[in-house]
Amino acid sequence: MIDGDGYRPNVGIILCNKANRVFLGKRLGEESWQFPQGGIDQGESPEDAMFRELEEEVGLKKRHVEILAKTQDWLRYDVPVKWIKPERRHIYKGQKQIWFLLRLVGKDSDVSLEKNKSPEFDGWRWGDYWVPLNSIIKFKREVYRHALVELAPHLKLPVVEGYKHVQKVSDN
Repeated sequence: MIDGDGYRPNVGIILCNKANRVFLGKRLGEESWQFPQGGIDQGESPEDAMFRELEEEVGLKKRHVEILAKTQDWLRYDVPVKWIKPERRHIYKGQKQIWFLLRLVGKDSDVSLEKNKSPEFDGWRWGDYWVPLNSIIKFKREVYRHALVELAPHLKLPVVEGYKHVQKVSDN
């Protein structure tokens, strides 16, 4: 499902523990790290998609987390053309995402990367909330920065200098 502007609806998940450290998943077979994310299926709400993706990618169920906040607007990123299948280049630009901030109320041992037959991640770790953006693939960095800045007040975290200068992206 791609909107009229060429963006696929998607959810992003910032999962934090009691110490406000965030879950980072290591992409399967790669050295890149990212937050869980995934597409919104036809007829699915962003919240339903978030819970489905959380279980598929991280093995956590609704009972393991609490929702603290979500972004007010869609955040977009463009996928580099070299990564888009040639037959989709005329209709697909990238992703538009609603980001959710979750708190793990379960235990670290509840995390399981093997719940899905096709896992996204082959490792994970807890990282600082203001994760070094150089560990995130370059074309997603501005969306990560925006989501972290917008959601930080819900954890009573100050915005770190260098993170607060973000251009707002909305549906309008």
